Amino acid sequence: MQESTHTPLIGYLLWLFGFTGAHRFYYGRPISGTIYFFTLGLFLIGWLVDLVLIPGMDKEADQRFSSGPTDYNTAWILLTFLGLFGVHRMYMGKWLTGILYLATGGLFGVGYIYDYWTLNDQLSELNA
Repeated sequence: MQESTHTPLIGYLLWLFGFTGAHRFYYGRPISGTIYFFTLGLFLIGWLVDLVLIPGMDKEADQRFSSGPTDYNTAWILLTFLGLFGVHRMYMGKWLTGILYLATGGLFGVGYIYDYWTLNDQLSELNA
């Protein structure tokens, strides 16, 4: 059995900010995460429906992404709450871009959004 990469606890924590799509990005669904971001969680209706869908999204993410020494949950918490300061990048050992994010506010927010789209893949690559 494959080791868990994502947890429902973090999924539900990010769901509290779900109108921004945070939980959708966490589970590797950047397109719907972006749609949620621009529509306030599909006008809060999709956000409420996701309350029931999170366990399924969690299982799918566990199968899709590679576990390893770099923890997905820690990286996602750092990205969500400290991403503009590059702390998540420093956690992943990407010190140069972490310092660059720190000096530029996550490359003026563009790098922060890029990492929301790609963090799961970056972590899978690190853990491979």
